[in-house]
Amino acid sequence: MRGRRRGSESGRRWLPKGSRGAIPSLHLAGDAEWCVGSLGAEAMKINQDTVLQGKRVTLVPYTSAHVPRYHEWMQSEELQRLTASEPLSLEQEYEMQRSWRDDTDKCTFIVLDTERWSGQACADEDCMVGDVNLFLTDTEDPTLGEIEIMIAEPSYRGRGFGKEATLMMMSYGVTHLGITKFEAKIGQENEASICMFKKLHFKEVAVNSIFQEVTLRLDVSDQERRWLLEQTNHVEEKSYIELKLPAGVLET
Repeated sequence: MRGRRRGSESGRRWLPKGSRGAIPSLHLAGDAEWCVGSLGAEAMKINQDTVLQGKRVTLVPYTSAHVPRYHEWMQSEELQRLTASEPLSLEQEYEMQRSWRDDTDKCTFIVLDTERWSGQACADEDCMVGDVNLFLTDTEDPTLGEIEIMIAEPSYRGRGFGKEATLMMMSYGVTHLGITKFEAKIGQENEASICMFKKLHFKEVAVNSIFQEVTLRLDVSDQERRWLLEQTNHVEEKSYIELKLPAGVLET
């Protein structure tokens, strides 16, 4: 997630800012009626106290407590290849987390295993399986979000964790961030990811032969919105501070 851009598996557009992004579904595969109108200046601040708990996955904000595990993930040559990333030192990873916390063009959640995490059976870092991100990709259209999902733990791939996390992030983007259009950029060889997004009603709109990348898009019509909210009506939104942190102090 932090660091180079994990999303399109090319890293090219986000390299100058060092954003690692998230791989669109690596080897995958209550409707809160207020919104701020765009990812914009409040993106990370909006979700810093938000927990979204689903059946398989729970989404929590990215904090410094998650950095060591994330750093371990990114030592993987496979993930480095798929994210067009170079390995960072642990200190650099902490710096990247702070940058992502404050960036105004991103919304990020860490993906946890709900079964292991619920009831605080284990610490966040022991339940981490990946991350999911929304990027503001068009400054002239704040209703367009690029979605990226990474399931970093191999044992969790192909089990529906990426699909649920993606749906939950899409629902959050629609209901809280004013997103009405989604895009996903996926390496052409990643057929499982492409298939998953098509099952979520995305349509292929472009192929970049230079970067060997496919762009898929979903326009959220009223019908698509209803479908999306039906798919995520089991999700519970909770306070991260109340669930995880003593004395109501938010970790950064």
